[in-house]
Amino acid sequence: MALKTWWRKTLVGRISTGLLACAVLGGGYLGFLQVSGNFHTVIAGELYRSAQPTPDQIERYVQRYGIRTIVNLRGENDSQTWYDDEVATARKLDIRHIDFRMSAYKQLTGPEADKLVALLKDAPKPILIHCLSGADRTGLVSVIYSNQVAGLPEAQSERQLSILFGHVGIPLISAAYAMDESWHQLERHYGIEG
Repeated sequence: MALKTWWRKTLVGRISTGLLACAVLGGGYLGFLQVSGNFHTVIAGELYRSAQPTPDQIERYVQRYGIRTIVNLRGENDSQTWYDDEVATARKLDIRHIDFRMSAYKQLTGPEADKLVALLKDAPKPILIHCLSGADRTGLVSVIYSNQVAGLPEAQSERQLSILFGHVGIPLISAAYAMDESWHQLERHYGIEG
């Protein structure tokens, strides 16, 4: 009987330690994404994604990747320092700046997505899209661009809305699950097999 109790305690301890290690590593990774600016290539030469960029980051992205358009998914925010700096930097670098307000907590409708697709098709490339953290809204727009503008397969496109970029889409736990729900609704809107 003592061996059975020891075995259970050991097993529970190892499982607890493993779960704690996963939580620490996962939290560390998500923290790293935010500190690093969460910048990633979606489609080289066409679309890049990031968290809210600083003026210095915008300048580096323009120099390194040739960014010609910034699409700000946070919407117009006059008198906010981050917004005024972003618009001034875009103007200084002679790149197009587009505001498209989205919420990570509200589903994007079919007509809104159609407007976004048209905007992305017409914007000078390469494009940098961003929201605050570069995970949720930016993830959904990366999926939409990859599938509806670039014509990539659904499964490949959907990878843009994942934990790899900081998106945690868990029903009933994550308010940003609205981005996952948006994509499921848009799959029907665009006639994509789900």
